[in-house]
Amino acid sequence: MKFSGKNVLVTGSSRGIGAEIAKTLASFGLKVWINYRSGAVQADAVKEAIEKEGGRAAVIGFDVSDESAFTDAIKTIVSSDGELSYLVNNAGITNDKLALRMKEADFMSVINANLTSCFIGCRESMKAMRKKKFGAVVNIASIVGETGNAGQTNYAASKGGVIAMTKSFAKEAGTSGIRYNTVTPGFIATEMTDALSDEIKENFTSNIPMKRFGNASEVAEATAFLLSDHASYITGETLKVNGGLNMA
Repeated sequence: MKFSGKNVLVTGSSRGIGAEIAKTLASFGLKVWINYRSGAVQADAVKEAIEKEGGRAAVIGFDVSDESAFTDAIKTIVSSDGELSYLVNNAGITNDKLALRMKEADFMSVINANLTSCFIGCRESMKAMRKKKFGAVVNIASIVGETGNAGQTNYAASKGGVIAMTKSFAKEAGTSGIRYNTVTPGFIATEMTDALSDEIKENFTSNIPMKRFGNASEVAEATAFLLSDHASYITGETLKVNGGLNMA
């Protein structure tokens, strides 16, 4: 896969899908900045794994919902490498409750972590990228942002907001040569899904046309494609990685 830029920041990349995205992008020759909020040990392990395969990586710890911290992190990257070519807004949380039991604090905690942080990253990356009139951003949303889900009103609102917001950034940044796209994973095999019982897994997969959970590598490859030169005329789009569970 071909990339014209040289580095990428992947938020929430110390584990799970974010870690797989970081490793995949490093395998294509990009220097990867691995972000974490509390998993310093895991982030170092991702860096070590990348370097073991001959890739380049750096670790940068900050809370993506902290505006000044996110802004300073991007400045640090630009100061170090001379540019920020790509950004993957992957960091996020859940705080599931039925809507009738959900307090405003429960709602806003997820909105701030998932949507507000994504806005900060999109805005600050645009400032950095427009100087060279080049860059690409992929925001990791969720199938839940497209379909909704009981017990996840806050999560659905945050991820649905990410999808809509990405389109607005794409419209604003197009003349600056910066592309913004979204990936919406469905059920992906992670540590969280590993803990589910076989009965629950079978119930989920019965509704998926491909009859299996996706792999983190499949999300990572989709993300890499949207960042790459092969997607140079794609912006404002949502790429569904869900095995056919939602085709709308």
